[in-house]
Amino acid sequence: MTTGTTPNGRLPHHRAEGPATAAALLLGPSLGTSTTLWDKVAPELSLTHRVVRWDLPGHGGSPADLIRPGATVGELAGLVLSLADSLGIGRFAYAGVSLGGAVGLHLAAHHPERVESLAVICSSAHFGGSAPWEERAARVRREGLGALADTANSRWFTPGYTVPALVADHRGADPGAYAACCDALAAFDIRDRLSTITAPTLLVAGREDPATPPAHLREIADAVPGAALTEIPGASHLAPAERPEAVLTALRAHFTERHSTGRHSTGGAKRGMEVRRQVLGDAHVDRAQARQTGFTARFQDFISRYAWGEIWTDDTLSRRERSLITMTALVAHGHDEELAMHIRAARRNGLTPEEIGAALLQTAVYCGVPAANSAFAVAQRVLAEDAAPHTTPGAVPDNSPDTAGQ
Repeated sequence: MTTGTTPNGRLPHHRAEGPATAAALLLGPSLGTSTTLWDKVAPELSLTHRVVRWDLPGHGGSPADLIRPGATVGELAGLVLSLADSLGIGRFAYAGVSLGGAVGLHLAAHHPERVESLAVICSSAHFGGSAPWEERAARVRREGLGALADTANSRWFTPGYTVPALVADHRGADPGAYAACCDALAAFDIRDRLSTITAPTLLVAGREDPATPPAHLREIADAVPGAALTEIPGASHLAPAERPEAVLTALRAHFTERHSTGRHSTGGAKRGMEVRRQVLGDAHVDRAQARQTGFTARFQDFISRYAWGEIWTDDTLSRRERSLITMTALVAHGHDEELAMHIRAARRNGLTPEEIGAALLQTAVYCGVPAANSAFAVAQRVLAEDAAPHTTPGAVPDNSPDTAGQ
């Protein structure tokens, strides 16, 4: 990882992570925060990208005099382009939160040759008119940031949640630079340019966000051709800090599949999730997703992209044949809970109970009678449950650990 500014201090402070030869991904901050906003997301994204986080003027490590009263979002976008140029970055993917998201929209609309793909998080094409931001700017110039920072938790997070380091960033920002950023928000309205954006665009909304509620993101999604919208439950305005696992999953699906290589890369995470649902059923996948945590998010994403997005989408073998192979492998290793899940998948893939029984009988020869004995017991239970009228097809029994996310 590298950090720093240019020698003359005329560029925003930044942090760079990941391979220097990887595709570039720039991450923009929200007003009042710093690169810390991305602490729980950037390290994972840097596994596949050259991630560059940047600070707003007067925030974090950036000089305050990079911005003046009456500033515009276009001027902030110019700072980002200068930073990219200084790092030798031509085209890049971009994700930004709130004001950082507005910068991304400006870049995509006015500099389409630079923006390869875009994610706009908890942001807007306009921020409620100029008056509230003009009033805030005047208050900060008059009183400083102390009183405003005292209300950061209620504006940024759901009740009871906080990130002290981000609140400290808010309190420590330069008042003049902060006020100038408010000027930029006051003047920002890009609604008339949204239809010209050609970069693949993802909108991410925090369902509990009072500052830029989901309707603001939906407005952008409706106007940008081909844009997608994801709403994150339990997230307020700083979603990458409050719900990093959900934001990471959305960003990896949007960005990573566009840079993956290999024979079956075109499906990516999105196609993988579609196939996973088709084979295992919505009930199982919804349960696995609901149990996802920050600790398991990367593994869940790996399963969707690799197992389901590459292996199960390969049409060399039919899904019936893949079910037969999978059941055999699970019997051989004694993975009975996974076997139960894939017996249901086999039925969904068109195998009859007789064919499943024949496959398990063959495992008695090549995997051993004890293993086949356990497998028949699992299969008999699953097939009986699926035949019962009160059972929801594809349901996962309550005693299933459902941790592997298959």
